[in-house]
Amino acid sequence: MGRHPRRDLLAGLTVAIVALPLALGFGISSGLGAQAGLATAVVAGALAAVFGGSALQVSGPTGAMTVVLVPIMHAHGASGVLTVGVLAGLLLLGLAFARAGRYMALVPAPVVEGFTLGIACVIGLQQIPAALGVPTPEGDKVLVVAGKAVLAFAAHPGWAAPVVAGAVAAVMLAGARRRPGVPFSLLAVAAATLVAELADLPLTRIDALPTGLGAPSLAFLDLGALGSLIAPAVAVAALAALESLLSAAVADGMSVNHKHDPDRELFGQGLANLVAPLFGGVPATGAIARTAVNVRSGAASRLAALAHAAVLGVIVFSAAGLVARIPLAALAGVLLATAVRMVEVGSVRAMLRSTRADALVLALTAVATLALDLVAAVIIGLVVAGALALRAIARNVRLDAVPLHADLPADHDTEERALLAEHIVAYRLDGPLFFAAAHRFLLELSEVADVSVVILRLSRVTTIDASGALVLGDAITRLERRGITVYVSGIRDGHHQPLNALGVIARLDAAGRVFATTPEAIAAARDHLRRTGILPAAPVGARDEP
Repeated sequence: MGRHPRRDLLAGLTVAIVALPLALGFGISSGLGAQAGLATAVVAGALAAVFGGSALQVSGPTGAMTVVLVPIMHAHGASGVLTVGVLAGLLLLGLAFARAGRYMALVPAPVVEGFTLGIACVIGLQQIPAALGVPTPEGDKVLVVAGKAVLAFAAHPGWAAPVVAGAVAAVMLAGARRRPGVPFSLLAVAAATLVAELADLPLTRIDALPTGLGAPSLAFLDLGALGSLIAPAVAVAALAALESLLSAAVADGMSVNHKHDPDRELFGQGLANLVAPLFGGVPATGAIARTAVNVRSGAASRLAALAHAAVLGVIVFSAAGLVARIPLAALAGVLLATAVRMVEVGSVRAMLRSTRADALVLALTAVATLALDLVAAVIIGLVVAGALALRAIARNVRLDAVPLHADLPADHDTEERALLAEHIVAYRLDGPLFFAAAHRFLLELSEVADVSVVILRLSRVTTIDASGALVLGDAITRLERRGITVYVSGIRDGHHQPLNALGVIARLDAAGRVFATTPEAIAAARDHLRRTGILPAAPVGARDEP
């Protein structure tokens, strides 16, 4: 942190200016109030900066977390949200010690794009009541609440709040295009607050903020409701892990020679979420927008994120009265603009044009985020993406009949080669023989024409599971019931375990019909055909090739 302190301190100040209205807005959106957003930004931001796995990450309250917290607030109240934060912190620490950070990279890109799009829609809809200047209607479904707010505004329209919210959003969106380094969010909020004060506009203001964070306390813990809070805590921990690691990866991509430690990042976020509720803060994650501002502002170490938390702490202790005068409509405008900027239109368009499977996963995840909740949407997206991936892999499994001539010894004449080809057929299986492809394999192999011997060449099977092994055994049994003798060749070393464990090839092995190479299997099949009289006996003195 001592290499470039001036750059880091300036970057931290810039991020704090951007983070102030976001922290206030997300705190209000969560239901715990603006002071909860500020406490989270200060406490969680400082702890994650020191103990996290990314030197450039900025943590605090985020829109994605707000989406998850709103139904918890409706169901369990403020104590439920704070208790969930502590439980989520413990879960994140457990994930860190289990070294689970590396597995977060397995989430498919369409799922990430889908829930980002869904979150943006939810955040925008959550701001409708404040942007229209009407009280927030009851309900935990964002579409229903937004619809009720529109009806309430239509019944008693007032244009001060919509104009302020629209103006703030427009200034942020237009300014970000022309001068991305300027904190237009803070400038727009300050201008809106000044105009509202001078014109005495009838706008709802932020509740009075405490002048400090207060002493940490465990009095909020709702021990009686722990059983019902476990599932929400798992959802919050999963979101915190996913969003934080995604944000850290974004920081890596924007910087030079910087690589985050995913397990240490989970540890830092776990510690931040464990402590922030003690000061009245909501659960936190790494914030992509603030992290991007931090990197663009020249941050080189953890000092920048730590300075951002310190600046916000100074504001809490010295300017709480001034901050409390900010109109809610102005913060609604900030969050509306944030929701718009969250969506990378080019990335979404490219994903929709990529493949039909990617487009389906993206759309389904976005709709589920809007209609259900974020965690359910991610689970649905992962399940559908996994099913489509398995379907694509299963389609690549091939069962091909291969000619024998390349594997026959050179001492066969043309007539004997033709005779062997009439009675022996070799099939080569390419790809994974697992549950998704096993049924198709069984159907194809059951359609083998009437021959005397079938040789199954397994050297190109990439993987085999219990389902694939059982289906292979079933196919062999069906062929033998038709009077066809089955030989197997080329089983890989790693594939013997499932085949032996399920008794698939034990009987064939005992009968001497399992071979390492196909030429050996052909030689054994030739001997079998001679013994059964299908092929003429070998001339006296002739020697079979091994």
